[in-house]
Amino acid sequence: MESYSLVTRISGWPKAAMNYVEELQTEMRRVTWPSWKQVRATTGVVIVAVFAFAAYFYVVDFLVGRAITKIFTALSK
Repeated sequence: MESYSLVTRISGWPKAAMNYVEELQTEMRRVTWPSWKQVRATTGVVIVAVFAFAAYFYVVDFLVGRAITKIFTALSK
C-alpha cells in the first residue's frame, strides 16, 4: 500500500507543477505594476531613509560609546 501511494503522488507531480505555473501566470496578469516614475521616487525615498537611519545610529553609537568609556575610566581610577 505504501509504495502505491508514493507512486501515485510522484506521478501527480507534473500535473501539480503545471497547475501551479498556470495559476501563477493568472495571478501575475492581475498585478498592477508601478510606473517607472513611481519606482524612481520610492527608490529615492528608501535611499534617503537608509542614509538618515545610518547617520542617526552612528550618532547614537558614538554618544553611547563615549558615555561607556567615561564610566569605565571613572570606575577604573
